[in-house]
Formats: sequence, C-alpha cells, structure tokens
Amino acid sequence: MNITQELEKFIVIDFDSTFMKVEALEELAEIVFAQLKPAESAKKVAEIKHITDLGVDGSISFNESLTRRLALLSFNKQNLDTLVDRLKEKVSTSFSRNKAFFEKYKEQIYIVSNGFKEFIDPVVADYHIPANHVCANTFLYDESGQIIGFDQENPLAHSKGKSRTLQQLNLPGEIFVIGDSYTDYEMKEAGMAHKFFAFTENVLRENILERADHITPSFDEFLYVNQMPMAISYPKSRIKVLLLENVHQDAEAILSDEGYQVTLLSHALSEEELIEAIQGVHILGIRSKTNVTAKVLEHANRLMAVCAFCIGTKQIDLEACAEKGIAVFNAPYSNTRSVVELAIGEIIILMRRIPFLNRDMHQGKWSKTAKDSYEVRGKKLGIVGYGNIGKQLSVLAEAIGMDVYYYDSAERLALGNATKCKSLEELLRQADVVSLHIDDRPENHGYFGEKAFAAMKNGAILINLSRGFVVDIPALKANLESGKLRGAAIDVFPKEPKSNEDPFESELIGLPNLLLTPHIGGSTQEAQQHIGKFVPSRILDYINSGSTEGAVNFPQLQLPELKNAHRLIHIHQNVPGIMSKINRTLADHDINIVGQYLKTNEQLGYVILDINKEYSDDVLEDLKKIDGTIKFRVLY
Repeated sequence: MNITQELEKFIVIDFDSTFMKVEALEELAEIVFAQLKPAESAKKVAEIKHITDLGVDGSISFNESLTRRLALLSFNKQNLDTLVDRLKEKVSTSFSRNKAFFEKYKEQIYIVSNGFKEFIDPVVADYHIPANHVCANTFLYDESGQIIGFDQENPLAHSKGKSRTLQQLNLPGEIFVIGDSYTDYEMKEAGMAHKFFAFTENVLRENILERADHITPSFDEFLYVNQMPMAISYPKSRIKVLLLENVHQDAEAILSDEGYQVTLLSHALSEEELIEAIQGVHILGIRSKTNVTAKVLEHANRLMAVCAFCIGTKQIDLEACAEKGIAVFNAPYSNTRSVVELAIGEIIILMRRIPFLNRDMHQGKWSKTAKDSYEVRGKKLGIVGYGNIGKQLSVLAEAIGMDVYYYDSAERLALGNATKCKSLEELLRQADVVSLHIDDRPENHGYFGEKAFAAMKNGAILINLSRGFVVDIPALKANLESGKLRGAAIDVFPKEPKSNEDPFESELIGLPNLLLTPHIGGSTQEAQQHIGKFVPSRILDYINSGSTEGAVNFPQLQLPELKNAHRLIHIHQNVPGIMSKINRTLADHDINIVGQYLKTNEQLGYVILDINKEYSDDVLEDLKKIDGTIKFRVLY
C-alpha cells in the first residue's frame, strides 16, 4: 500500500522499549556507573530503573521521575556519544528488519518520546526519520558540557506531554500510535490518535493490553494488520510452533527468540490428540514416540515443517508430508557421541560381569573373582551398520584396543584399521561383541533373528542401540537363557511406553545377563542441547530463506543471502513443463528473474525465485494456479 496516495496515515512511535529494545536512560546509567564496583554499579542502575517504573505506573509525576533520574546520573556530552553507539546496536529487531519501510514512508512517521533528542535523533536518522519528526525532551548544559537539567518548557517534560505534543503537531489524517506504556495510550485516550497498538516485542505491561486496539508483538504485525508493505510476508509472531516430548529448552528459547508462538508439551500425543492439536500449527517438533500419520496431516491446515529432535524419522509419513509440501528435518549427527559412549560402556560392563557382581553385592555377597571377567583389549568388535554412529564407535573401540570388523549393505570406506566383512555371517563368526547400528527402513524389521544368533560365537555379546524392531525378541531371550550369549544390552524395543508414567512391558524383564535401558542412547545433556540447537537452526533457515539443507524428504537447496529482491518459493510435483509455466507466468507480468534455484527428487520439484520488482497479487494467484503446484509462499 502507498500510504501517502491511498490514505493520509501517520505512524507515531515511542522510542524507549518500542523503537529500542531498552530504556535509554538505563543504558546511560550502565555507562556512567561502569567505573564503580560491579555490585555498586548494579545497585545504581536498579535505582534508575525503579524510578523509571514509578513514573510509568503513575506513582510519581513524570517530571519528578525525570528530575530524580538525571540528578542521580550526573553525566556529560561525551557519555551521550557512547550511549548513541550502544543504542544503534539495540534497535528492536522487527523495526530493524523493516528499515526499507522507514526510508520509503519517512514523511509519515514521527517519534514522540519522553526521552531526549540528543540521543534519539542520531539513532533514528539511520532509519531516514528526519530530526523535525522527532518530538522529545532536550538537555541543558553548563559551559564544560556537563548536563545540568532539561528544558522545563517542553510539554514532554511533564505528564500527558505526549498528548499535548501530538495536538500541537496537528497531523492531517489518521494517526496510529505504537507504544508500550500508558503514556502512549493517553494519546488515544485524549482523542489525539485514532488507534493505539500495544507493542510487546520488548516488554509487556498488562495495564495497557486491554486498552489497546490491537496487541502488536512486532512491527511486522502492525504492518500486516494494516496491509502495509513489510520485509517478510507473514509476521513471525503469528507462526505457531508445537513442541512435544519434552525437547530441550534451547529449542524453545531459540524459536521464541525468533518471535514464534511456542507451545511446549512434555509428553507424546496419540493420533486423535495430535489431529486436534495440529490445526493452525505451522511447525511441529517431536521425538520418537509421536506418530505423524497421513491421517494427522489431513488436518494440518497450516503445517510447513516437521522437526524430529532425534535421528530416526520412521514415526513420520515422509511421503505424505512431501505430497503436502511439508518439509521434514531431523538431527542425524547430534547424539552420535552419546550413543557411542553408551555402547563402549555396556561392552565393558558385560565383559566384566558387572550385572552379576552388582546383584550379589546388593544381596550382601562378596564375589571377588577373575573368573569369566575379561578386558576388552584384543577382543573383536563386529559393527553392523557402518554409518555415522558405527564409524565413530569403530574409532573409539580401536582406541581402547579392540579389533574392529564391520558389515554394511552399502559400500563404506573403513576408518583406521577396521576390516570390512563381505557378509553378516562372516562378521558374526568371529566377533566377540556385535553392536547393531541399523537404520529404520521397513526391510530391517526382524533383521537379526534366529539365523543370526545361530551364526554368532558361543559366549558373544549383543548390543542394540539402533531400532527396537530389528531384533527378534523371543530369539534373543532364548539365546540369553541358553547361555549361547554371554550377555546383551538393549536400549530400544518394538513397543515402548509413550511417557515415563506408562509401564514398560517386555518378556525380557528379569534376565540377569541383560542390560535394559529406556531408549537413552542419545539422552545426555550434551546431545539434547546439540539437538535443541541444530534442529531449530535448520527450521529457521527454511522459514527465513527457503534453504532445505538437511531436509529428509525435500530436494536439498542451500541458498545465497537475498539482496535487493523478493523471494518466492514454489513446491510442485516433479512433472515436465512446470518450470516453463512458472517462467511464462512471470514474463506475462513483466517480472524479471534475478535468481532461480531448482532442485528435484523423484516426487518433488522445489524452486526458489528471486525477482527484482514490486509484484501484484495477480502474479501470486497465477503461480498458485499452475497445474501440479503443491504449495506456494512468499518470503519477502
């Protein structure tokens, strides 16, 4: 929308905690008191903040609040230079993101603040707001440049000063006020403004929310509601994220800091529960126990991406997600070290007969003996599945003296002195310990059954930290009870409880030579923290730039930074002729393409279009109507 042509609309913006993330005088206090001891400095800054709050909530007059703060600060012009440099780095994120808007509509934008022009002018000048559009207080100085007070004749030095200032401006059109405090609302209350938008990106003051015409979590939201041009196509504050199964708090923090609405649940949801919860959700985050089925996806009316905060994705219908243009991301490497360390620990524990000795000690028995207790050095470790985890296990096992053999259905290059086996049987015949690291493809169900157990050495050990369904559980139990296996360690099961409140049921319970753990191979603080950071970073890249790097069901595209262009995303069926239709549509609207990035897989075509001119809604509708289009969205 061209504000100046369609309507005379003026935007009046508060400075402290609105245009800025911070209160300027509190930042100044940190500068002035920096030479004091930390505890004394913190006390002084807290006192300044307390006086600010007294003025904001009306406990004291604004003039008294300002007078008391300046008396405590005692600063000079040089301190203001330092303050300006600091404030320029602390402009609110959504204002900074929409810098182009300020340049284009600078004549319609005013800053009305109880702060001071001396530090406001140079900050907002970077956003093309002229000095004569900044209404604020001014300092008084002595001959040495020391601040000795402020202009008491300025209405902004007193209560209700913003209303009087706006009245004096006499702006000829609709006036929208954006602010975070009651003094900003007073401009609407006094009849000087048409609408008041409570800005909550930095602070949230309950006393103004119910008075606001609209609660505005970001400047993007203000622009979106008023159909004004914005840097992004959709306010981040409207993007809803649902995180299940107690994912790491870092994930919630990262996504919340981005401005998204995040809901965090500690448990998994059933299909019926997820169908109800998924409606209106843009991003879904799960671990291993929540199943994202085709039936669930039928009700996912806004879903853009599914995040698996784990390695496996068997709990997600990847094909159905692709059909609906929903990208799926996982964390294939983040918990590798944790899984490997658990495998090494369990190998040593079983070789030393710790389960039996621990049981005896708890029964008061002192069973000190070297019988049937072995070092792992010199023993042969057979790794089935030589992917990321298998390879790292190979390196660590060799470092503690084990001889490593591996088998993988795919061609894998050996690390260190590991020996590749031509078949599973070859590996099983010679391995003292077999560790399974198999992926979740359907054909791996029941992969390790009676035939495999029969091929193992007598007295061997089995470790399964991969997938619960790869091992035949009755066969495992029989071989542990017969003594064919010395021991085993199982972390994953064909059927697992949905939460810690549900019981674990298995025919393996009670076997003395079996270590059972509740799917905690990747459950270390380090691994969960890595996953909690890695997966959101992939999501933000996808939502913010269109990059699909790391997606498991989408063509992989890593994109350059967008400059001076608009970015469109078109997801379509991989059939001939669609790209020519896209290009023809843009040509018909006289739109020049400055960058085009295309990748396909068997199912999908994924294309990014960077265009260099303003576009109309007509071209967007035409792109959506192209046969084979699955999903289309505008990024910028």
